[in-house]
Amino acid sequence: MPAHHDIAAETELWDAYAASAFKDDAEPAFCWTQYAGHGPGPELLGDPRSVLEIGCGTGRALVHLARQGVAARGVDLSPVMVEKATAKWGDTGAEFVCAEVLAYLRGRPETRETYDAVYSIFGAAWFTDPGRLLPLVRQRLAPGGVFVFSQPPAIPGAYGPQGMYKGGFAGRAMFTYRYSYRPAVWERLLTRAGFAVAAATVLDAPRPGHIGTLLVRAVAP
Repeated sequence: MPAHHDIAAETELWDAYAASAFKDDAEPAFCWTQYAGHGPGPELLGDPRSVLEIGCGTGRALVHLARQGVAARGVDLSPVMVEKATAKWGDTGAEFVCAEVLAYLRGRPETRETYDAVYSIFGAAWFTDPGRLLPLVRQRLAPGGVFVFSQPPAIPGAYGPQGMYKGGFAGRAMFTYRYSYRPAVWERLLTRAGFAVAAATVLDAPRPGHIGTLLVRAVAP
């Protein structure tokens, strides 16, 4: 049974997250993993002239690209996060849009730009039904464009939509869903959505026995 996303409730959840996640002294940085300085960097995107980050959060990765001369746009569900990111990074050339990712990707025909790369770092690709998301991402990529995303790997035996409460297990129920699959399943989902090739792997953590990072890269025809 598909997970039911209550967008209004999820917006409130991510607004609450934004209040604690955004640090005024944060600097631009691009890292696919949850470990600073670990793993590959933006080279996985190729040499894009334009990028879209889905679930851009604090904007640190997006601003890193903008400062390299890339036309960089980010979409985030949280009005609080977008307001904070725009206030801090608005003079860098990065653009922040408040929107639900599926609605934004559908867009209106006259505003349906394409991008050389779309990416997500522990962002919207983790929290959006891939059956709905992946075909829309594919449509918004230029020929040969890439889609790259990272998130924690699936817990063995726990696949598909996984419920997640915010802030532990006491207090008012604020929750969303995240999507977890084995690497081979991600590859199949992407090729079925129209990508020419897809490769998914789990990058080991820098310390043995710690949680790794699922890293997925797909290329449009």
